[in-house]
Amino acid sequence: MTKEQVQARIEEIGVIPAVRLSSAEEALFAAEAVCSAGIPIVEVTMTVPGALDVIANLVKSSPELIVGAGTVFDSETARRCLDAGATFLTSTGLDLDIVELAEREKVLVFPGVMTPTEVHTAFKAGCQLVKVFPCSQLGGAGYIRALKSPFPNVSMIASGGVTQQNAAEFIRAGAVAVGVGQHLIPRKAIDKREADWIRELARRFVTIVKDARAIAV
Repeated sequence: MTKEQVQARIEEIGVIPAVRLSSAEEALFAAEAVCSAGIPIVEVTMTVPGALDVIANLVKSSPELIVGAGTVFDSETARRCLDAGATFLTSTGLDLDIVELAEREKVLVFPGVMTPTEVHTAFKAGCQLVKVFPCSQLGGAGYIRALKSPFPNVSMIASGGVTQQNAAEFIRAGAVAVGVGQHLIPRKAIDKREADWIRELARRFVTIVKDARAIAV
């Protein structure tokens, strides 16, 4: 898929599950659960032990799944993620070296941004999509709304503290998607290997986004 196709798919689904777990086995279990529930997207964070192997495994075993790399801290790691098959890169903060690598390789990148200056800098570097993080702590949906006013052409993902209770607010405020971690992939569900629990949460988030978009329109 081209980077434009990957971005379009992310915006269509509207939910990016962030897999930040304690082992490769747990990460694979979580990714397969969310995918089977209608979210064919997964962000494997570099904090997962063996994250590169997880990415390569998912790319090989689940061709329908859009597999990305998250919490990428430098361009060297970003290169290794791309070699493993990642189709998008995202970072906690704005690292222009990572952005430049992704642009050069024609791969989707959405860096973490917090301030208007960072949004502006990312956009000038070629990013049509950014991740506002940590969104809830910055003011929640109101902060997304405030950023969208001067940056109407920048697509924004709300990430950080997104729950079932506030996801709709972020979408109505103008976010094209939400990044969700523990509220979609609970620690207890992983410990008990309860895939149905994760699937139910995945379906709920997809419905929340869909309903919020209908109201926004």
